[in-house]
Amino acid sequence: MCQLLGMNCNTPTDIVFSFTGFATRSQEHADGFGIAFFEGAGVRLFVDHQRALGSPVADLIRRYPIQSTNVIAHIRKATQGHIALENCHPFVRELWGRYWVFAHNGDLKGFQPRLHAAFRPVGTTDSEQAFCWLLQEMAKNHAMVPTPEQLTETLQELVPTVAAHGTFNFMLSNGHALWAHCSTRLHYLVRRHPFPVARLQDEDMTVNFADVTTPQDRVAVIVTEPLTENEAWTAFAPGELKVFVDGEPLAG
Repeated sequence: MCQLLGMNCNTPTDIVFSFTGFATRSQEHADGFGIAFFEGAGVRLFVDHQRALGSPVADLIRRYPIQSTNVIAHIRKATQGHIALENCHPFVRELWGRYWVFAHNGDLKGFQPRLHAAFRPVGTTDSEQAFCWLLQEMAKNHAMVPTPEQLTETLQELVPTVAAHGTFNFMLSNGHALWAHCSTRLHYLVRRHPFPVARLQDEDMTVNFADVTTPQDRVAVIVTEPLTENEAWTAFAPGELKVFVDGEPLAG
């Protein structure tokens, strides 16, 4: 299946270290990749139907350390939808005057919801269809942007309807908070002072985060499989939904 990577921080941070290890996994997930960075009210979205290893777009991301407080990345191993740019995650839509970014890992069978004109998929993936349905139902439940706590309650009601059709690991962000749901496998860690020296599992690369951070910085990284070999990653429980704000999970 596909793999997910997310980052939520209390100060703009680059994701080059994590993305470098993550992109290496595209040897097994070669059907496209994408990454979205929030900057203020805007979103920088980079997608490519080529695998991340060898993609000029991925090379740009590694050489151009964009700083953001919320990032979602995805490497694709197609289960539904042909290999094409429009089927590459993350997907972006507007709701309540704010951009929303979504990426999914899994396979949904027989999920054919009725969608209104405001939210329709461009591509042919089950993932984009699920994203459109979530936004549609979120809009029905809230007249304006809800708080992270309020939207978490709404998602806890909506997500089981989709998850009943298969595997529904996903990440969703509006640039303020990042929601992550686990059907099968998802892990996270929070980096804070004193910052560690971290070693990637998939690449010969080490970073001393104490050299590039301040004592006030806090960074949450969420990923399908742990990226580093010397940090303590916490596994999500199946069916668990977490929301991250300012670099840490809110108490549920």
